[in-house]
Amino acid sequence: MNTGIVNKAREIIPGAGLCIVVTALAMAAQLFETTVFGKAWLEALVLAILIGALIRTFARPEMHFDRGIAFGAKTLLEVAVVLLGASVSAAAIADAGPALIVGIAGVVMVSILLSFGIGRALGLPYNMALLVACGNSICGNSAIAATAPVIGANGKDVAASIAFTAVLGVVAVIGLPLLVPALGFSAGQYGVFAGLTVYAVPQVLAATAPVAALSVQIGTLVKLTRVLMLGPVILVLALIGESQRAASDGAAARARPGLGQIVPWFIIGFLVMMALRSFDLLPQASLQPIASASNTLTIVSMAALGLTVDIRAVAKAGPRVTSTVILSLLALGVISYALIMLLKVA
Repeated sequence: MNTGIVNKAREIIPGAGLCIVVTALAMAAQLFETTVFGKAWLEALVLAILIGALIRTFARPEMHFDRGIAFGAKTLLEVAVVLLGASVSAAAIADAGPALIVGIAGVVMVSILLSFGIGRALGLPYNMALLVACGNSICGNSAIAATAPVIGANGKDVAASIAFTAVLGVVAVIGLPLLVPALGFSAGQYGVFAGLTVYAVPQVLAATAPVAALSVQIGTLVKLTRVLMLGPVILVLALIGESQRAASDGAAARARPGLGQIVPWFIIGFLVMMALRSFDLLPQASLQPIASASNTLTIVSMAALGLTVDIRAVAKAGPRVTSTVILSLLALGVISYALIMLLKVA
């Protein structure tokens, strides 16, 4: 066996093992929440970040853990994004109709621009403002996690963005059903509204189930359409990043970059997996295991990110991030309501 591979594995194992331990603790905490309260107020993904950050803050891991933690935060996260593509079917999205699909894409684009503008106006750094914008506008934690490696965001930015969007996501799930009588929503209208504003698919289910089965079905479909926007958005961000690097380097500006330099490999993998799912080239029996693997790897990678973050450093950006997330979510709600009225959703 190649000694180089063995040595690299030995360097990775301690940190990767620590990430797995944190993941196990987070999953156990989520199970405890579900058993005691009937639902998980904080998902394992968020708990993994919090537990990892607590360990980093109060019991800083030694240097020999660093390689494995970095492997979990980058490589495992990229693999998880690829596997996420298997959960998106182009056929299911097409059934929603072209007007709604175009409307959803428009809402995502406008929301990203508004959220980014709000974040920058409130003094957030470029990367963190972009992470919050993508998280609010597309699919919360998953969008933040997928965007981070493309724009070169550090663990502190990712953890802070996810922490605040996660808290607000829980508030949205609890409070959103109260808007049905206040805004006079029908079951279908509420499904569209929840699908456009709630961060994660499980949260959409939790927010729509108390209202109607139709709300659940439409909300899930709209949410999946938002998830599909993740690929194009990250592709655009990659192109912008490449053009910025080229502008600062004359040689780079003259050379035409290869596809691998412009589009991260895991985004290509995401699109390939989505295509395989759309053309029924993935065995039906494999979809659930793939989804479970993607979810688990994402939690492990979030544990790794948490292990790179000192909570005391994250807390310094708290008020600005919180204000950005709240104002961005309110803006998204207004845009979503306008789309429902414009399309006259029944």
